[in-house]
Amino acid sequence: MKLRLLASACFFLGGRLLLPAPAAERVLFAFDDHSIPWQHNLKLTLVPATKHPANPVLRRGPAGAPDHGHAILYGSVLKVGGKFRMWYLGMFETQILKGQAPGMWRPMCYAESEDGVHWNKPELGLVEFNGGRKNNICLIEGVPFSLTRVNDFLSVMHDPADPDPSRRYKAAFIAHVPYEDIPGGMSNLGVKEKRICATVTATSADGLTWRVVGDRPANAGGERFEASGLYRFGDFYYTPGQLIAPWAGRNDGTDAGRLMLTYRSPDFVHWSQAKALAFARPGQLANPRVTGQQTHMGAGIWNRGNVLIGLYGQWQDAPTPPPKGAPHLLGVRVDLGLILSNDGIHFREPVADFKVISRGREGEWDDIALLQGHAFVNEGEHTMLWYSHWDTGAKLKSMEIGLATLRRDGFGHLTPKEDDNPAHFVTAPLTAGRGAKLRLNVDGVTGGAPLRVELLDARDRALPGYSGAAAAVVSASGLAVDVVWPGNRSVDLPADRPVAIKVTFPVGSTARVYAVYVAD
Repeated sequence: MKLRLLASACFFLGGRLLLPAPAAERVLFAFDDHSIPWQHNLKLTLVPATKHPANPVLRRGPAGAPDHGHAILYGSVLKVGGKFRMWYLGMFETQILKGQAPGMWRPMCYAESEDGVHWNKPELGLVEFNGGRKNNICLIEGVPFSLTRVNDFLSVMHDPADPDPSRRYKAAFIAHVPYEDIPGGMSNLGVKEKRICATVTATSADGLTWRVVGDRPANAGGERFEASGLYRFGDFYYTPGQLIAPWAGRNDGTDAGRLMLTYRSPDFVHWSQAKALAFARPGQLANPRVTGQQTHMGAGIWNRGNVLIGLYGQWQDAPTPPPKGAPHLLGVRVDLGLILSNDGIHFREPVADFKVISRGREGEWDDIALLQGHAFVNEGEHTMLWYSHWDTGAKLKSMEIGLATLRRDGFGHLTPKEDDNPAHFVTAPLTAGRGAKLRLNVDGVTGGAPLRVELLDARDRALPGYSGAAAAVVSASGLAVDVVWPGNRSVDLPADRPVAIKVTFPVGSTARVYAVYVAD
């Protein structure tokens, strides 16, 4: 597919939708009001994910295993070469000490699956642990040694386009590094701590044996930063995460609690000292601020080529402060919400505070707080989302990994608001190459009330051969229904010219449109 780009980091110019990088498929989600900005008589309905009945699908290991204390998706799930691959954090001790894992180390563990539900923990033989090497711990090498000790959030991405085979897998994680281990020191904005919460990056050829990039944390020139994601979009790599006062706040300098900010790098070696405010919950920006509402650990991100979507932690403080001597986060509750971005930097919620995955009812395994992962896969008819449970009472209750599913790309749909009137939407203009095809992810279509699909030019005028009597009709439901232009019985879009897509719902339509695809 030929794509007209302008300095690959551009996305909208003159109302025209541009891609950040070549992609085999552009996805225009129903909830993306930048890709589908023009709407008449329509409403958006977001859909909560369904938790798998086998949850938790990956459980902690037996006594003596590196994940006996917990197995949590401070991590990622990817499908590579037909196999599901999971990187997660284990902890072999069964107690938290002063809010941290003993020894400031939670091993980077690895698991595999054929279906994403049943997981195997292979004996990698890479790391000496508990008197032997029969374990699933990944090896991380580097100097100083403290940079290799993962303590918190871990994100892995697959980057097959990197010309260096040793960099095909990339990771960002949190280590708690002694100041004396950082060559040249670290500013940390004058805050004096014995250890710095360091953002560490590493690369790997196979995802199992890793080497830390350089000998300093990626954030050595700036603030304490808790990295919780990793992706490439356009010309940059980004790591979003969590910052809190005094390192972050609202634009006027006032405190807003935990916020999602992001750093960037053009080469995965040199990282910006400046950061961008990527997302804050509405209550954090209100005046006065909504008490106790925060954004926990940034977001786990899914890169769909032209758009990023993700899950973030909807943190809510305990209604009353914990009693003296109790864990300081006792009573905190976290659900997972949906965000998206069209530029790789600024994120927004389609519907404020909507919960894609809610914590369980009291007594269920995931009833306290949830942790998002960098863990999204489209498999067959479903979108699979992995997450884990966090016991904010520090007892490590059920800190294991679960799975939730949706209809494929079925996070939300557009439907007519008033059923006694027609409805329609028009996308932002886009340019496709030769052979590009248009498909709809749609449900509830009937032969008696089909959808009508037309193309418009960049000035919102009907395109001859693709509108009016030559409009396409979609009369069947499906995850990827081809749009066929009746004039030439073709499924191809016109090439190398900007067009917008108009989809009309007739009176009485029960259709639900989840996404529009432009596919090579």
